[in-house]
Amino acid sequence: LKGAFIQKIQQPTRRDFVLFVRNKGETKKLFININPQFYHVCFMDKTGEKKRMIQIPDKPPMFCMLLRKYLENAVISHVSQPEYERILEIYIETFNEVAQKIYLCLAVELMGKYSNVVLYNYDTNIILGCAHNVGSEKSRERELAGTLPYIYPPNPPVDWFASKNSFANTKTDDINKLIDDYYSEKIFEHKFSTLRANLEQIVLKRLKKYKNSYDKMTDKADSEKDCDNYRILGDLIMANLYNNNDYSNFIKVYDWSSGKDVEIALDETKTLKENANEFYKRYNKGKKSLTKIADLLEELQGNITYCEQVLYSIDIAQSISELLDIQDEICPQKEKSVKKQAIFPEEFEIDGYRIFVGKNNRQNDYIVSKLSKDDDYWFHTKDCAGSHVLLKCPNPTDSLIFECAKLAKQYSKSSQSAKSAVIYTKRKNLKKPPKANLGYVTYKGEKEILV
Repeated sequence: LKGAFIQKIQQPTRRDFVLFVRNKGETKKLFININPQFYHVCFMDKTGEKKRMIQIPDKPPMFCMLLRKYLENAVISHVSQPEYERILEIYIETFNEVAQKIYLCLAVELMGKYSNVVLYNYDTNIILGCAHNVGSEKSRERELAGTLPYIYPPNPPVDWFASKNSFANTKTDDINKLIDDYYSEKIFEHKFSTLRANLEQIVLKRLKKYKNSYDKMTDKADSEKDCDNYRILGDLIMANLYNNNDYSNFIKVYDWSSGKDVEIALDETKTLKENANEFYKRYNKGKKSLTKIADLLEELQGNITYCEQVLYSIDIAQSISELLDIQDEICPQKEKSVKKQAIFPEEFEIDGYRIFVGKNNRQNDYIVSKLSKDDDYWFHTKDCAGSHVLLKCPNPTDSLIFECAKLAKQYSKSSQSAKSAVIYTKRKNLKKPPKANLGYVTYKGEKEILV
């Protein structure tokens, strides 16, 4: 760092900073993290940058603009650490608005939940800005904000404390790489588990809603099942108009289907014919309701199946990119904090033939819509969430079909089951209904194999 030029400054998040520093013909990225869980400083390589999934926002934060104003194109004179303190001090030579040389200090304080980045004027000891200000309500001993004097934390330690697992005790030729690898992996695991839990929560909430609606619609359908009785009662009244009086509260008629006399309650303010028409209206209303309920139940069942498929995709996801693909699918309007990269379905080769396996609905849809041809074979577990498997072979042998069926079982919710039914058919027998959920297809001419 000593003698390096600061070429560029970025602030991907409120607690992450990247300084591009050039020295001795080489540019490196100094990564500063003040997250209470992962606070550290190191030079970041491409692997570490990829794991951290760094994405630069369109509009930089105010503190980033302040750092750019004072530090870009400036020179780092030297770097120091106060004795026994977790503070990295980067001293910088630069010029003010009237071309006078001034000395600034960028203090990186790695202190757990109190971690911060402070830029102050070394000559006047006045703070120019902080990553986050500390007011009197947060600390009675040490306030940090612009225009205040910079002071070290109170009660400085008098010794260095390190556990037996500390990096300080690690024997390595490249302590920087060790720190970069360790923390980039921890940040990746944290982002991955957090994103997975958030997506699961969204989908489980929707699934619960669909299942509750399905149960209510099923109960309503059960209540409307007897609507045909209204038609029968209307017919019985119409068949017995000649021997009964209008404006009665009931009539007794003979039911030819059961061979018994039936007593029918009536509205005494209406004629017999009007009562019969009222029963016919109830019948027609119930019949229409059953038709609509059947359509709703079919739609709800499709949504339930879709949610179960998405949950399976979340469960087998192995990278943040795969989870972002799923997030883009279920929350298309949500802005992404990390740049999403296109993911190609997993590819296998058996007996020289290519086999594709989709790990989420976007990949499944890509397999069916883009990769497949009419004579290719499509595999999927029967009545179970799983991946679409595509075999690029027009005339497969029985052994090849069985291997593809095993892949379909392996990449499904029934992977741990002792037995699972797998269906397969040619691609030309698949059809994607209009307005269907992503990855959903109907099929015909299928065959079934037990794995």
